[in-house]
Amino acid sequence: MKETNSLLENRTFYYFDKLTKIPRCSCEEEKIREYLINFAKEHNLEYKTDEIGNVVIIKEATKDYESVDSVILQGHMDMVCEKTPECQINFSKDPIKYEIEGDNIIAKETTLGADNGIAVAMILAILESDEYKHPKIEALFTVNEESGMTGAANLGKGMVTSNRLLNVDSETEGVGCISCAGAERDKIILKKDYKNLNKNKSFYEIIVNGLKGGHSGQEIQVGLGNAIKLLGRSLYKIFEKVDADLIEIEGGAKPNAIPRYSRAIIAVNEEDIKEIQDIIVELNSDFVTEIGKVDPDVRLNFEKSRDSFDKAFSDELKNNIVNLLNLLPNGVISMSKNIHGLVETSVNVGVIENVKDSVNIISNIRSSVSSAKKYVGEINKIATKNLGADFEIITKYPAWEYKENSPLRDVAKEAYKEVSGKEFKLEAIHAGLECGIFVETIGDIDMLSIGPNMGGVHAPGEHLSISSTKRTFEFLIKILENLK
Repeated sequence: MKETNSLLENRTFYYFDKLTKIPRCSCEEEKIREYLINFAKEHNLEYKTDEIGNVVIIKEATKDYESVDSVILQGHMDMVCEKTPECQINFSKDPIKYEIEGDNIIAKETTLGADNGIAVAMILAILESDEYKHPKIEALFTVNEESGMTGAANLGKGMVTSNRLLNVDSETEGVGCISCAGAERDKIILKKDYKNLNKNKSFYEIIVNGLKGGHSGQEIQVGLGNAIKLLGRSLYKIFEKVDADLIEIEGGAKPNAIPRYSRAIIAVNEEDIKEIQDIIVELNSDFVTEIGKVDPDVRLNFEKSRDSFDKAFSDELKNNIVNLLNLLPNGVISMSKNIHGLVETSVNVGVIENVKDSVNIISNIRSSVSSAKKYVGEINKIATKNLGADFEIITKYPAWEYKENSPLRDVAKEAYKEVSGKEFKLEAIHAGLECGIFVETIGDIDMLSIGPNMGGVHAPGEHLSISSTKRTFEFLIKILENLK
């Protein structure tokens, strides 16, 4: 507690702590938006909102910076809300519980929301203060970045006027992002169709758990296990060997998070249970052999269900679901031919949901090459059409392409050298940032993305470096000062 109180004396962490107490899952940003508007009122700052829910807070230039071009400081309000299966938190009303371990702030049972709460906190610390030198600031806080970037895509006309933007949504200190992948999110819809069950069958759950999960952009190249794909593989193996029915299936939480957990309920004949148990043992061995080095706690469980049922999915629906789960592309598709070590194209089969009238499978495609992204989407569409399902593109956004000339980038390089004595590195990333969309909604402006060190993003155990955050804040202040 003493450590926490000491940390909160720093205004960035003071505001970050405030944010951990405000519900802000994607598409549920009402309370954080209200907090930002109240902040602007309390500090006598001009603010704007638009129809989609974005907020802009304006702070006028300090002395001697009145004639300097303004700058946009940008972060997003929402967070990925993920938790461990045993965690009881209600993200709609409960605060995020975090601990301080050495240099890290960590949420062990949930996501921390440092992505992108730490950007919001840094910007608020700047807006409230009169001690920093800066040109006019347009602080742009967008909604729903994690679930489709609809805030950036629907930014109201005239909300911002600057021709340069600092995005604070990167996750490595001392590295500026100058380009990112575009994305497409596909939904495959299988309409429910049922059959009556043989009353002599027993009900069991097939559960995939123990996986780390993670960010489907930053960590897709690690080869982490995908709980949905592993479940589809397991069901195919079981249904190939024994007469069993599929009753329910679900897995994953967010399309852009590598799924850690999935489950299915099946109906089986008692005489087949021993054979299924043998299959489970074999699959567990296979999974450990294949991904044990990166996901050592992977586990496939076969457990008696507490519930009973009188109907199951039709055989056709069962087969179509299982076949799609096995056929849909997933993981790294190709590596960049221009930048060594950068993933060019990937897919994350992120969610399978069991809703009222359908079973839906949602894939998140990323690529820095628009034609490659389009082609993977076409593969999904072909598989869908051939297996009796409907296909829908939920959202898509373009890649942020590299610009040869960037005065903002030059200022940042010098500023970083001043505050750290080190060279500022530049990189392209496979994850998605709102910068690509801003080219369309704001215009062809000068942009750079920075941020402090954090890890485990989009999964329980997400952590943020305290010292790195302090240094990144100092770096941000120096950039603003040097924009003169």
